[in-house]
Amino acid sequence: MCRPQNSTFVDMAISIHFEGVKRPYFASNKLIRTWLPLACLEFDRKVGDLTLVFVSDDELLEMNRQFLQHDYYTDIITFDHGTERKKISGELYMSLDRIKENAILHREKYSTEFYRVIAHGVLHIIGFQDKTKNEKISMRACENQFLDVYLRIQSQII
Repeated sequence: MCRPQNSTFVDMAISIHFEGVKRPYFASNKLIRTWLPLACLEFDRKVGDLTLVFVSDDELLEMNRQFLQHDYYTDIITFDHGTERKKISGELYMSLDRIKENAILHREKYSTEFYRVIAHGVLHIIGFQDKTKNEKISMRACENQFLDVYLRIQSQII
């Protein structure tokens, strides 16, 4: 259960950038900045400095090659800057092209996939992995928990 009245968001900085891609109509900075700290509280974490950068497939592919030596498209690359006193910090680079394609592939709304990918990256920073079958199942359940928080506050913010 979210208890925003019992927590402080001091020193929290969430920056959101769209580089070379068009911002989707549903991508609300205010919603993201409200949602992520509340969702993180459900995992006993606070948000420190998070940077969310949305780019094209080609840009993220180049980053995947450069930083991870992977030669394939991906929807997200997460850089964990560490956790200090249960406060998470990092950078999420996400491909809007891949998010759109995955939404179609999984028969999901583009907006839902958009917010799910953000949740996925934050969960990696919190410490969740998704290499094994069981880890993937756990990750999906946690993504759904993040999305439940998103749905609870969405109508209040927009």
